[in-house]
Amino acid sequence: MAAADPVARALWLLRDSITPYLKRRVIVVLLLGFASGLPLLLSFGTLSAWLREADVERTAIGLFALVGLPYALKPLWAPLMDGVEIPVLTRMLGRRRGWMVLSQAMLIVAIVGLATSDPRQAPLLMAGFAVLVAFFSASQDIVIDAYRIETLEDDEQGIGAAAVTYGYRTGMLVAGAGALILADSWTWTHAYLAMAALVLIGTVTVLLSPEPLSPALLPQGSAGRRSFGRWMADFVVAPFSEFATRPGWLVILLFIVTFKLGDAFLSIMTNPFYIDLGFTKTEIAEVTKLFGLIALAVGLFIGGLLIKWTGLLNALLISGVLQAASNFMFAYQAVSGNDLTVLTFTIGVENVTGGMGTAAFVAYLSSLTNTAFTATQYALLSAFTAFGRTLLSAPSGYLVDHVGWFDFFIVSVGVAVPGLILLLVLMRFFPDHAGRRGVASTPEAALKTKEPPT
Repeated sequence: MAAADPVARALWLLRDSITPYLKRRVIVVLLLGFASGLPLLLSFGTLSAWLREADVERTAIGLFALVGLPYALKPLWAPLMDGVEIPVLTRMLGRRRGWMVLSQAMLIVAIVGLATSDPRQAPLLMAGFAVLVAFFSASQDIVIDAYRIETLEDDEQGIGAAAVTYGYRTGMLVAGAGALILADSWTWTHAYLAMAALVLIGTVTVLLSPEPLSPALLPQGSAGRRSFGRWMADFVVAPFSEFATRPGWLVILLFIVTFKLGDAFLSIMTNPFYIDLGFTKTEIAEVTKLFGLIALAVGLFIGGLLIKWTGLLNALLISGVLQAASNFMFAYQAVSGNDLTVLTFTIGVENVTGGMGTAAFVAYLSSLTNTAFTATQYALLSAFTAFGRTLLSAPSGYLVDHVGWFDFFIVSVGVAVPGLILLLVLMRFFPDHAGRRGVASTPEAALKTKEPPT
């Protein structure tokens, strides 16, 4: 009987780890994550293959990257989704679900427009539809993030971060590999029409899901009865001014910019690194995309559990140290050269630790939002993350050219250190800095959190 105790405990731990993912509201978040990830590649990545097959010049294809600007600019219109009611839809579905259904309906129209465009005869029209796809996709992301944060309990935010990322990556896989397979066996038009139909998965999910309760802090009265100045104060100024009243808010913003900087600094140069080592495109695809996706899923799962067991800030620290240290594997790869076994191990370590860090970081960003203006604040915080990823990692190629691959990867570990130092400052001086609803930041706080009913 005693010998069976470890087995029974292991089974209990496994069930306890998996059960949170089977809750209805977490499954809803998973499906909405799929709806969020599906359109991302349709406006550029997958579209670029269609354009090139149609003999569109590479220079023109490169300009299509600009259609992705709405993803970076979404904080500009996020306040509308916190403070504007949609006639009929808001009354029927509520604040969040009404905006999601409208965004998805317009997204379907834009993808259908893209599907029926001719890249040879009307490239500008196709570019216009691609911008619309990106715009309505970014708009959908704003509301899905807000819905996820508002419907999940505080101690479910880590699990929710993992679930939404699972769904997001699956949607990207379908829109990438899936659309290419359909286009190869059918036509590009049929492939894009199929992608438009898949958006309905998100719409059906929204219609079958409850509307989150509006918080008590939400300014009362409809937008129609509020002056423009009052509306601007309530839904544009207030989200920023409320955040700026929190202790250590500037340190928080600096941490958001720098936490994933080591990973971003490295990841922008990984494909050139693989090519320089002589790996084939097939090897790169199989190891970094297929195996890498599995490793990422494992990391997300571990990250969700880590938040539950140790608290959010401790989970951030553990995953942050591990994801920084994982960059040493690339330095070892640079020494090993064209060794597929080492590459597989490198990608496994990188994606597992990166998945852990992503789960903890998304949960952390969620904890910072005030539910009176979730959409605006989360869009702003995610934009700060994008700032660090895009602008501050830009010198990475210059550094490779001057110091070589091995030293570059060693430096990339050092690039992650400022984010960890800022995290230690937050843990020491500002441990309680979340919004109106936050994830437990310490193991003791996590233990005091009431278990929500399923």
